[in-house]
Parts: sequence; structure tokens; C-alpha cells
Amino acid sequence: MGWTTGQRRIVAAVAATGVAAALALVAYRVLAPAEVSTTARGDYPARSQPAPGVVGRLPVAPLIVDGRLRVYAAQRQVYADQPADGRHRSTPYWSYRRWPATVDAVVASGTTVVSRWSDGRLVALDARTGQVIWRADGPEPERERVTRRTGSAIVWQPRGVSVVRTADGRDAVVTSGSGEVRAVDLAGGAQLWQAEVGRGCREPVGGSADGQLLTLDRCAGPTVVEFRDAATGKVGDRWRPPDAGDELTATLIGCAPTGCAALRTAGPDGISTRGWLLGSGKPVAAAVLDAADAELLDGTAVTLTDGLVVGRAVRNGTERWRASVGPGRLIAVQADRVHVLTVGNELVTLDAASGRELSRFVLNVGSDGTGWLPGSVYAADGYVTVERLRRPVDPDGDDHTYYFTAEPLIIAAT
Repeated sequence: MGWTTGQRRIVAAVAATGVAAALALVAYRVLAPAEVSTTARGDYPARSQPAPGVVGRLPVAPLIVDGRLRVYAAQRQVYADQPADGRHRSTPYWSYRRWPATVDAVVASGTTVVSRWSDGRLVALDARTGQVIWRADGPEPERERVTRRTGSAIVWQPRGVSVVRTADGRDAVVTSGSGEVRAVDLAGGAQLWQAEVGRGCREPVGGSADGQLLTLDRCAGPTVVEFRDAATGKVGDRWRPPDAGDELTATLIGCAPTGCAALRTAGPDGISTRGWLLGSGKPVAAAVLDAADAELLDGTAVTLTDGLVVGRAVRNGTERWRASVGPGRLIAVQADRVHVLTVGNELVTLDAASGRELSRFVLNVGSDGTGWLPGSVYAADGYVTVERLRRPVDPDGDDHTYYFTAEPLIIAAT
């Protein structure tokens, strides 16, 4: 006995409804916001103690965290591998993914890794396990972050997010964008304060060692440096260098986990560069920091001129030490070390207190050679990582022509 026309229609309708529901479920699973956290399964690695020399090469830029892990950023993922001196990138030790948001910036303090996402979300991870410690909302970035394939800008030059130690000793994660500045407690993610600010005319600079958040304010009239208390959000001084023009840039130097000790200002195209010490009150001029590549470590200003590295007392310019390294450039400093890259791509590391040479070796790995130019540089926990660029550098070229090799980052222990 066959089915009636009505029965066929009911069956067809039920089937269509089932198909639609299945498609809706698939679409939800694919398109709905989601996160995937893959925590560490092995033991937290011990600190490596490699001999000075080239460690290996990497395809993407690492943050060295706690001297034990390398943390990386992909488009929608933050992940880590280990050990810190691994010759190549290895299987992730832990991984955290979000969708559909993209990674905008990553910062680390101690064993806490904080990622900022394109929707303004902040996610703090325990570097030892990869577990999520807290999540917090923040202002969305004012513009989309466009980076090259190494991701060095995201992890080495994070924009709109910084960890600032307040005057009372707390660490705050401060983010800015979309007409807002917001601070949360690094330890637990609780909001400390929030402030409305002008859109599209403010550029965060970072935090000072005395607990101030520095911002370039171009919203009304000539550019000024604004100092905001990182603990309360209250604006204190608004300052401009004497005789400065309308346009102004600013870069923090002498930076440590507790903040930065000095500021370098410059006019358009890098002219009229001047160095300033930060502290209570207005910035104080420090002529030994005027050079565009001068660095500051623990009260010593370091410069490189005609192959000679000189360390001087930052407050009065008295020479403390000098070392001959040959023609090159001062590429990075960290804690107790000064790093120079010679014209032959030798990495020379000096003791910051005495100028004594700690190590010297050619930055070459495998059969790559030294026919490259340095790009971005990062130094932490005794390691130095350098982006290697193809000669001549084509800033408008694609990644294949811009980078020296498919693994353009060379990492060395010093």
C-alpha cells in the first residue's frame, strides 16, 4: 500500500527541516566565536645554559620567557615551544587559539603571557602550563595590525599594550585604542581604571620606571607628551621639549621589567634628537643620550662611534669604560650586556658594567653565509635574535624577496 501525497509532503518537510538544522549546527560550529586551549603535557623545562654562539634559526619571531620557553604569535594563535636554545622551532609545548579574532600584540612579564586580540579581548596565560589565568575586555585597536610573516612587530614591538609597574609595586596591563585607555591588574585581570580619550590622535609610548604611562597627544595643537598615573589613570604633567616644533616623536630607552628610565624625542624625519631622564617631575635633559642609537643600562649611557664603544655616567657624562670592537652598529642591550653587530656580521657582546668583551662570533648558521642585512633585533635572558634581510632591502617587496631565507631569524646565546 503506497503513501498518499500528503504523507509524502510531511516526510519531505521533516527531512528538509532536519537538513536545515544540521546545516545550522555546522555553520554555528564553524562561524561562532570559539577558543581552543591546549595545555602543556610535559614538565616545565629547566633553564638552558648554552655556550656562547649561534643556537639555530627560526621562521617566526620568539619572545624568550623565563629563560626557558620561546613564545610565538600566529594570526589566530599564541603558542610556545622549548627549550629556549632549540635549534629549530619544535612541536608546541602549549597552544591557545581564538576565532574569528586575530592576534594584535603579545607581551610577557615573569611567567605570565598576555595576548591582545583584534576585538580588544585580553587573555593571560601561565607560561609554565599554557592554562588561561584570566580574560578581560579592553578597547579595540584603532587600526588593523598588518605584519610580515615573522610576526616580529607583534611580539617585539607590541602596539597599544604594555605592562607598567605602578608606584605601589603592582603590575598593570594598560591597553589603548578606540578612544579609550584601560588598565587591568596583571595578577588577576581586575579592572583598575578606564578613561575616555581622543580618537586617532594619541600614540601610547609605554611605561616609566616611576609608574607613569606616557602618551603622545596630537589631539589639539602641537604634540605633547602626557604622563598618566598607571595606578589611578589620573593625568599629571603634560610636557614638550623646549624649542620643539609642532611635530614630535618619542621613544623609551633604558627599559627593564619595572619600566623605562629615559626618553628620546625627535622632530620630523628624526631631526633635533634629544635624550631625557625620567623620574619625579619633568624630564631632565641628558646630552649623552642625544645620539639616535645611544642606549642606557643602570645609569650608564652607551654609544658606538668609529668602532669604539664608550660607557659614560648618564648624569654628568664621565667616562666609565671604553672598548674597541671595529666598525658596526649597536643593535641591542639587555640587563648586563651590550650587543654590537660588526659590518662583517660578527656579534660582539660586552659587559655593561666594565666594557669587558664577553663573546664574539660570526652570526652564521649552516651554509647560509653572512650576505644579509639586519632587520629587527630582540635581546632577552642572554639570547639575541636578529631578522636577516636580503640585500638590497626592498621594503615594498613580498616576504620571499624581503627576507634572506625561509628561516630568516638567527638566534644566538651570548
